[in-house]
Amino acid sequence: MSLPSHVVRSFVDACGKGSVLSDPGECWTYGFDNSRQHACPDLVVLPQDSEQIQACVRLCRQFHVPLTTRGRGTNTTGAAVPLRSGIVLSTERMARILEMDAANRSMRVEPGVLNSAVQEQASEYGLFWPPDPGSADYCTVGGNLACNAAGPRALKYGTCRENTLEVLAVTGTGNMIRTGSATTKGVVGLDLTRLLIGSEGILAVITEARLKLSAAAERTDTIRASYIDTQSAIDAVVCILAQSALPCALEFIDEGSLNLIRTQEAIALDSDAKAMLIIEVDGLMQTVDANVAAVLKAAKNPGCVDLLNASEPRHREELWQARKVLSQALRGFAPSKINEDVVVPVSRLPTLLQELELLAQKFSIPIFNFGHAGNGNIHVNLLYDESDSQQAKSARHCLNEVFDLVLKLDGSLSGEHGVGISKRNWVDRELGPEVLGLMHQIKQQFDPDNILNPDKVLPDLTAS
Repeated sequence: MSLPSHVVRSFVDACGKGSVLSDPGECWTYGFDNSRQHACPDLVVLPQDSEQIQACVRLCRQFHVPLTTRGRGTNTTGAAVPLRSGIVLSTERMARILEMDAANRSMRVEPGVLNSAVQEQASEYGLFWPPDPGSADYCTVGGNLACNAAGPRALKYGTCRENTLEVLAVTGTGNMIRTGSATTKGVVGLDLTRLLIGSEGILAVITEARLKLSAAAERTDTIRASYIDTQSAIDAVVCILAQSALPCALEFIDEGSLNLIRTQEAIALDSDAKAMLIIEVDGLMQTVDANVAAVLKAAKNPGCVDLLNASEPRHREELWQARKVLSQALRGFAPSKINEDVVVPVSRLPTLLQELELLAQKFSIPIFNFGHAGNGNIHVNLLYDESDSQQAKSARHCLNEVFDLVLKLDGSLSGEHGVGISKRNWVDRELGPEVLGLMHQIKQQFDPDNILNPDKVLPDLTAS
């Protein structure tokens, strides 16, 4: 149902006529995210500053209208889909870098700034922001913060939570709050910054953030190591993490994925390779050689069949190519894909991968696994045809058992994608009722009228 005209006029008065979209055709495109789920909003607002966001939240509370905040819609869990229609608040027009403080290695930005724009600005001062999701070229900082997005570099440099100093945000009551500080140390009060980061828009709308930057490495080497089996590859991961030269990235690719890569690209892969690691080592020019030597020694075990190292950008790109063509290869394998981002303790990766093979056989659903082995964060891809009712049913039963397996191994259902809609019904398997009860109470304090991204992240405790 469309909103009453006086409600629409209120948003136009708050943000300006050119910043409010009411035509259903224009609003339709804002109902998607990368989960491919959809619900059309009644209205789309495109604020240009924090005060306009605050006005929008207050209007939503006044008129009891749900508000869903979005960046560029790269989220894969449906967190940006407006399930109850209402208002979609897009931060696309808030894309300014407000302050570059190279002396204190920080940058203050609006939520609509692209991750890649942050990296480009920081690089001019020999700095970078560590979070590096695969969608960095077109995802926003606000979206990164909303789901605590990370990527390969999280192994050494951490996620958004470790690399954000403070945020300015509007709670569901319409109050503007500033959390954290401009300093890298501070223990005054509760850490609300880390609470807001990863909350997927259910507590507050982030309107600014001060990002903590790191010094760029003088040199980075890429290593590609191939193994005769998964166990050998994970044994190498454990050995690499046990020595002091910590890589900045440690990625895993399983046998099925390697076979797909072989069909897609003329990439020279050892014919005996049934598992692969892609490792990056960075640091000072004079220390990288020693660190690389330590990592190569740890990576070399009886199951290692091929070990390549490159320092030159062109050769490093060639070694990464095996990982970069994988997403395209998966899209060509089957019309439908469930892509999960589960996490287990690193030492339990062999068990996880072995059990996933058995689940693939049990449900006749191909499963391809790759991802951030250094964190135990594996992307589990179930490939099937959604139009085939039996395959679709099998895929969902298989996913259910994948989650059971992960929790049995003391893991977590999501390492970086978040919960959104897609994992909401499984959250109570990982979190107990007391913890969920506290989370609902926190939601109530921030958003007493439940207008911010309702029906996301936290399961309904009243459901039977």
